[in-house]
Amino acid sequence: MSDPVAKSETVLALPSNMTPSPVTSKGHPCSSLSVTYISRRKLVEVVDGLLGVMTLSSTCTKPCVQSGSLEVAADNAWLAKCPSALASFDQIIASVQGKKIALFLDYDGTLSPIVNDPEKAFMSQEMRAAVKNVAKFCPTAIVSGRSRDKVFEFVKLKELYYAGSHGMDILVPYSGSQSKTNDDKEAKLFQPAREFLPMISEANNSLVEATRSINGANVENNKFCVSVHYRNVDKKDWKLVSDIVDNVLKAFPRLKLTTGRKVLEVRPVIDWDKGKAVEFLLRSLRLDDPESVLPIYIGDDRTDEDAFKVLRQRNCGYGILVSQVPKETEAIYSLRTPPEVMEFLNSLVRWKDQSP
Repeated sequence: MSDPVAKSETVLALPSNMTPSPVTSKGHPCSSLSVTYISRRKLVEVVDGLLGVMTLSSTCTKPCVQSGSLEVAADNAWLAKCPSALASFDQIIASVQGKKIALFLDYDGTLSPIVNDPEKAFMSQEMRAAVKNVAKFCPTAIVSGRSRDKVFEFVKLKELYYAGSHGMDILVPYSGSQSKTNDDKEAKLFQPAREFLPMISEANNSLVEATRSINGANVENNKFCVSVHYRNVDKKDWKLVSDIVDNVLKAFPRLKLTTGRKVLEVRPVIDWDKGKAVEFLLRSLRLDDPESVLPIYIGDDRTDEDAFKVLRQRNCGYGILVSQVPKETEAIYSLRTPPEVMEFLNSLVRWKDQSP
């Protein structure tokens, strides 16, 4: 299956006050959004702290929580702060009160399991059916760090909206159309980092070449960002990975480094993330009225925190973190695994079917 807009790609024109500038930050029609460049000093600070972040992400796994009563106590304390969305389902639904639900879903670790080979992060047929069914009654978008066409290849559902590359590649309807694919010519693209494409491609090639000798390293081109996966790299070589990425970035001062679950992300230095992508989609789909719409965002990674934070600041909607271990989060609720995500989606479908 191919990219749903690959045949005649039309890019949604950016208003002049949204165009990234190397020296200024501009206003954005979506709330208080802006596009801002970050200083090289800030980038260096991020890289200097990289190894510690890498080590932390590797140690936040179930075996590192003390066993027995201490583990139970830690889980209970966290669930008191971030309750299970399944156990709290009735409470969530009570807050809908006739509103339309707008659903936003991360992909890896949310709809599919985290796997050693990112090319094999397939979602189950049962999960696909759950997403398809919930999308019948509420607008549903996939917001992923993967490229938009790649995540579409995994999900294979045309009835959804897609925001790839951490929200830097969004397929949206135009002029009130509810189309999501190129089957209707009203579908348009929003790509606030389009000018960075040649630079991203060059950085990807440099990273592929630079990491070629590291066993287990995997460089993935996600169009508007490059993901350097180190999940399969021997721990003794993690410092080498960070040094290599740091060295490559020296040639690209307009790219920045962020971290995820056993992955280093090289991204354009603009003030755009999954949270701003959610705000943009809500505005574009005319779903930004808190009196009539309840947004729900489900995700498992550090990059999803930007979306959780937006919903918390709006005081409208719920962020749901997918994690088996306690984490600091801006989410309101939690789910432990992708199967629990599927159960939550199916619960939404059953609730809607039983509603008058």
